Amino acid sequence: MNIVLIILLVIAIIIAFLLVAALLSSEEYSISQEITINKPKQQVFEYVRILKNSDNFNKWVMMDPAMKKTYNGTDGTAGFVYQWDSENKQVGKGEQEIISIKEGERIDYELHFMKPFEGKANAWSNLSSIADDQTKVQWVFSGLRNYPMRIMHIILNLKKALGKDLQTSLVSLKSVLEN
Repeated sequence: MNIVLIILLVIAIIIAFLLVAALLSSEEYSISQEITINKPKQQVFEYVRILKNSDNFNKWVMMDPAMKKTYNGTDGTAGFVYQWDSENKQVGKGEQEIISIKEGERIDYELHFMKPFEGKANAWSNLSSIADDQTKVQWVFSGLRNYPMRIMHIILNLKKALGKDLQTSLVSLKSVLEN
């Protein structure tokens, strides 16, 4: 009987720790990765600004080749909307809109996730020249997390997992552009 009580106490302490940690964690989150691509900044920018090109490097897009995609507007311009719908729970359903573009330097997006959970996030890509033929690309996701999502972020270590996925996508982008 003592062993059962000890196990229940340990489980209760773990749950209490997670609940308090989530309560104390920030409502805001930001995940960022960067890579250097051996191509001129304008060439990299012209490729990255076209959302349809993400089919060739974005890990989440590449996870489901059968994903349904729809597009509204002119790709590579503010107001363009890319919608996806996948049976793969890691891809889900949602949309991404180009919110603004600072020519040659930055592209801002708004993401709306519908499945497997509802959520919104902001994302942007910053490009800067390191040399005439080298460009640093930084990809950032940020947003707000409600209390239940803060618990999920802690349990699943989403910052690390999403950071790894961003880096995988950037490595693919580098490979596409350098080959």
